[in-house]
Parts: sequence; structure tokens; C-alpha cells
Amino acid sequence: MKQIIYLCLFLLPCLVYAQKQQVEIITFKGLKKVDESLLRRLIKTEVASPYDSLKVATDVERFNRLPAIAKATATIAEVRNGAIEVTYDIVENFTIIPGIRISEANDGSFAFRLSVFEFNFLGQSQIVGGFYQRDVFNSYGAYWEAPFLFTNKLGLGVNYIKDVTFEPIYFDTTTLNYKKDRAGAEIYGLYEIDFHNKAELGINIFKEQYAANDTEIDATFPNNLEASKIAVRAEYETNFLDIDYQYVSGFRNLLDARYINGGEGLLDDSFIGVNTTEYFKRIGSKGNWASRLQLGFASFNESEFAPFTVDNQFNLRGAGNDIARGASFIFINTEYRHTLLERGWFVLQGNAFVDGGTLREARQPLDDLVSGDALEVYSGVGLRFIHKRIFNAVIRLDYGVGLGASQNSGLVFGIGQYF
Repeated sequence: MKQIIYLCLFLLPCLVYAQKQQVEIITFKGLKKVDESLLRRLIKTEVASPYDSLKVATDVERFNRLPAIAKATATIAEVRNGAIEVTYDIVENFTIIPGIRISEANDGSFAFRLSVFEFNFLGQSQIVGGFYQRDVFNSYGAYWEAPFLFTNKLGLGVNYIKDVTFEPIYFDTTTLNYKKDRAGAEIYGLYEIDFHNKAELGINIFKEQYAANDTEIDATFPNNLEASKIAVRAEYETNFLDIDYQYVSGFRNLLDARYINGGEGLLDDSFIGVNTTEYFKRIGSKGNWASRLQLGFASFNESEFAPFTVDNQFNLRGAGNDIARGASFIFINTEYRHTLLERGWFVLQGNAFVDGGTLREARQPLDDLVSGDALEVYSGVGLRFIHKRIFNAVIRLDYGVGLGASQNSGLVFGIGQYF
């Protein structure tokens, strides 16, 4: 009994001292364009609450995910007996980002896409911007997204896109070229369930048209197709990524599901679902292994005007532009990234990759996805030119070569990591 009393007497001062570990001051250093009020709304640490190292670490991780912040750290200091000051040190990104994408159009002509986006509009981590694209025809779009517009969990986004492209459509006996014109507006809400999970729900109203662009076409093939559609879109993201400049570790999963209503015939109604899983692992002090698995499914499979394509920019590097269309797919991308040179803000990174996958072509059974005949595999190497103080400032060059039956190869240029 005496031992218990002595133990209690020994622990009592410790408990009293622990209770005095209160957060009295929260300060931010390094802020230039980021609005401090936004960061104070986002943090879990509060003044006059017990100091919690896990909450501080979560705040730092949250800041590192914001486009406007390149690197966030926290320092803890005792200002007087039991009172804690938490200081968040912020290194900001430059967030007005121009973009350019250069490629060859499906008719062999020069194609490009120019864009400019501000990722920290009004200092509130809002995204505003637009693009212009010339891919045989002219396309353009405008976006605004405010993820914390109403509360630190609830936001809103709107966009308008007019996308006009030159599309090859693959029939059994021939390939015909069409002018695809899709124009519409979307409004959607964003909600952060917790630090690792968030959701979106939106409505997209658009008009879709296909007009034959070939001189040789007969009555056996569709000439003009048109539909006014409404799409209800739901998105759910689980994010456990830890970002340290060019290095990423952890995993993320993104599910995008939409039901499209208003079509008929070859442009009939359809449910479309795409799930993307990404996994990143640090290898030593300069290496990063990155992998991505994409699964896609469309319920309507009785049309050559299918929603998914095999394309350089999205799934198989080196394959070419829109070389195949289908209603379901499985794509896997894996690559090893290694920092070759790092000097201050500049990083030169090299990578070696393997991309592979299968596509279920129109009117074919679902088990085509797992048949060996449908498998395409590409491998290659690339370079990344990275600016550490500008959000997503990665100039990407990859050269991919087809393995096995595929003989395609090519250079893929873009802005930002491939995934």
C-alpha cells in the first residue's frame, strides 16, 4: 500500500506539469501571398488547448499538400512555465503557372495546348484559370475552384469547357475520322470528410456531336451524331501521401463515377467508372519508386464511339495518339525516379518506366481485358526538369518503345509528373 502511495505522489507532479503543457501562441513565418486566416482555419492545433504533437504533425502534412506551399515545418518552444508556442515555418510556392503541351494531331499536323492557372487566388488556395488548344480544331476552357469557400471542409467549383478534336473511330473494316465537339458547364461541391478523405458531387450539362470529317464515307457508317446530355458525377479520394519537394511516399486512391443521361443510339446513356490507385516509396536518399493502377468500365459497350482511348499522354508512353478506343481498360504504370542533380531550387531527375495494359474494344466481351492478345507493354526512359519553388513546375520528357507485338515508339512531352 505504501508503494502505491509513493508512486502516486511521484506521478502527481508529472501529471500536473503535463496538464500545464498548453498551447498559448500560434505563429506563422514566411507568409507572403498565402492568407494567414486560411491556415488558421485549416489547423487542428488551437490556442488554450493541450499541446498535441500528432495534431501539429497533421497540420504540417496538410500545409504540404496545398499548392501554395512548397515546404512546411513546425518548431515548438516553451515561452514560460508550461506554456507552448507553436511556430509554423512556411516556404511558399510561386503559383501562377503557365503550361504548354506540344504533340502531333491525329491528322499529322502540329498540335498544342496553352494554359495559365493561379493556384492561390486571393491567398485562399482557390484555383482559377483556363486553356486554349489547337488540335486540328480550336478548344478552350475556364475553371474556378474554391475548396474552402464556405468552411474549412466545404467548397465549390465551376467550369466551362468547349473541346473540339479530330477523332479516329475504329470500325471492323475501316477507320474513319470525325470532328468531335463537346461543350458544356459543370458545377460541383467539395467536402473534406477528414484529413485523409474527401468527396465531390457535381452536375455537368453538355452537348456532344460527332461529324464525319472524311471525304470517303457511305451510308453504312454514321455521318452525324448529336446528343444533349446531363452527367451526375461523384468522386471520392483517399490520400495518405507524404510530400517532400520532388519526393513522394504513401498511397492515394481516386474513384470517379458518373451516370450520363440524354443520349440514344450510338451515344446512348451509360455509367462510367474509373478507379486510380497510386503508390509511392522512397528508395534511399535520392530515389523514388512510383506506381499507378487504373481501372475503367463503361456499361454501354454497343458503340464504336467509346469513352476510353489508348494515348501517349494518359496511359501508355510511346503508343501514339488515340490508337485504340474501348469501353473498359486496365492500365499499370511503374517507374523509378532518381535525382541526378540538385542545386538550390533546381532538380534534374531521371526515370526508367514500364507501362502496360489492356483495352476492351467496342462490342467485345469483358474477358477480352484478361486475354493475352489485348496486352500492350511499353518501356523507356525520361528526364524531369524541376523547379522546387514553383507549384507543379516539372518539365517532363519520356521516350517509350513498344515491346512484343507493338512496334510503336515515340517521345512524350508534358508539364508535371506523369502521375
